[in-house]
Amino acid sequence: MADITGGENIVRMLKKEGVEKVFGIIDGTYFGLYGNLGKYGIDLITPRHEATAAHMAGAYARLTGKLGICIASNGPGVANVLASIAVENAEGNRVLLITSSRRRGITYPDRGGTYQYFNQVAVIKPMAKWSGSVSSPERIPELMRRALRISYRGRPGVVHLDVPEDIMNGKTSTFPIWRPDQYRHTSPMSPPKEEIEKAAGMLLEAQLPMIHAGSGVIHAGAYDELAELAEWLHIPVTTSWAARGVLSEKSPLAWSMVHVKACTEVRNNADLVLCLGSNLGETDWWGRPPHWKSPSEQKMIQVDIDEEILGMNKPADLPVLSDVKTFLQKLLKYLRDTQKDIPLESRKKLVSRIARGRDKDRAKLDEQLKDLSVPMMTAHVGAVCREVFEDDDIVVFDGGNTAVWGNFYHQIRVPNTQLSTPHFGMLGAGVGQALGAAIARPDKQVYCIIGDGAFGFHPQEIETAVRNNLKVIYLVCCDKQWGMVKINQLFALKPVKTMIKKSLSPQETINTDLGEIEFDKLAESMGAYGERVSDPKELKSAITRCIESDKPAVIHVDVDPVKHMWAPGLLHFKKMHQEPEG
Repeated sequence: MADITGGENIVRMLKKEGVEKVFGIIDGTYFGLYGNLGKYGIDLITPRHEATAAHMAGAYARLTGKLGICIASNGPGVANVLASIAVENAEGNRVLLITSSRRRGITYPDRGGTYQYFNQVAVIKPMAKWSGSVSSPERIPELMRRALRISYRGRPGVVHLDVPEDIMNGKTSTFPIWRPDQYRHTSPMSPPKEEIEKAAGMLLEAQLPMIHAGSGVIHAGAYDELAELAEWLHIPVTTSWAARGVLSEKSPLAWSMVHVKACTEVRNNADLVLCLGSNLGETDWWGRPPHWKSPSEQKMIQVDIDEEILGMNKPADLPVLSDVKTFLQKLLKYLRDTQKDIPLESRKKLVSRIARGRDKDRAKLDEQLKDLSVPMMTAHVGAVCREVFEDDDIVVFDGGNTAVWGNFYHQIRVPNTQLSTPHFGMLGAGVGQALGAAIARPDKQVYCIIGDGAFGFHPQEIETAVRNNLKVIYLVCCDKQWGMVKINQLFALKPVKTMIKKSLSPQETINTDLGEIEFDKLAESMGAYGERVSDPKELKSAITRCIESDKPAVIHVDVDPVKHMWAPGLLHFKKMHQEPEG
């Protein structure tokens, strides 16, 4: 009996999957979908741009461990969401994108001159985990199940289902809804006993093992197990950029990746690496010398839920296909049960010696905070935020040099409390990520450290924050230039003068300078709270007033444009993106 829209059948399946939030912009082409969300207790949150919707969904998924859902309407809506789909898939966030397309009979393939149509599935397919289209109402359940099955298989990413408007809005029969465990694996992947025993033996026999943690630790929620193992063995922990803070950076065993030389020292002293949920990508130097010890001198245990990642960039002596949390739980139990002796005293001395380089680097970086000139040194923004906000509040880093400054001067003390786009370096994504974070963690303060160039991509979303009562605080570091690009231009155009003068005039560079936008006043024009600060001594009180305003807020932070360009670690980042030596 045709008594329900195709869109409502999709909503029924989302409800069974435990979906509570959907992010996207309304359109008549999928009214049959979003018009039924409220009926099933699912909230629709609408930003002002489809790209923001996907970033909200990705941040929500990352912070809750749930499935993030976003929607986009056919043609221009899907075109708008493409950039953010590439980002969210690269960052490994579990997102289901549902799009509408024009009616059957004039699309796939194009009849010729079809309005608001392009081959959405073909375009999205290479940038997502999976992309498919529904050809008839009867295939909705099958293809939704396939999309969800692939979404939960292996490394998280974006899956996409395209539904013609006549199927989405047209009436069809109601079909039975299967439980998730009836069509996909829902229990964590567990390693065999012999691999646990072998891993334990390798760790106990090594002189100095270390852990390298990736975002797989976040998706598995393995923070307590990671900390317990590191402390049990007393071994250093480095992380990928995406996994920053999975071990509190207050721990003496945590080597934040902002200390690049110190991380290299750890990786060249370790004779065994336990790699957890990381593919050892480009920003991990591909796991190769000279930033890691040679595979002939350094063994590796690699644990991941995606078999494609095992041994991808560095040979694994023991590849383990497993959920990270489950692996660590079984490993810890085995270590407790066997009660083998660990050379803790000698190891503590060795780790303490290696830690001196890290601590020395931190002290050298913190010398920048003595600079109290006006406009301020950008280092103060991250440092003052760390002083004001609670340890478990959520920080978002966005923008080229601004993200670098933020990372280098803001310690992460609680796991899964920071967001960024370390794989993509996407300008403007943090605006939507912060909104998604506020929905995911409504009891926590969310703040975003972002550059004026990056904030200029999506400033209209301040109104989204106001409309949805999302009390995000954006600290916009304004240098009125494309800073990271500009410094590259300086060295390419006039390297000698750059080293002497530290900068060049606008006439000597190519379109790197920007005009001013008074972001505090822009915020006020949309009903948010606005402040403007140039003096570092006034930043703390400005943030406090933003919190007390009980509104979304924007602080226009004037930073020294020349000092801002010379962000810490730039030479390391330049080398990082060259072909490795080994």
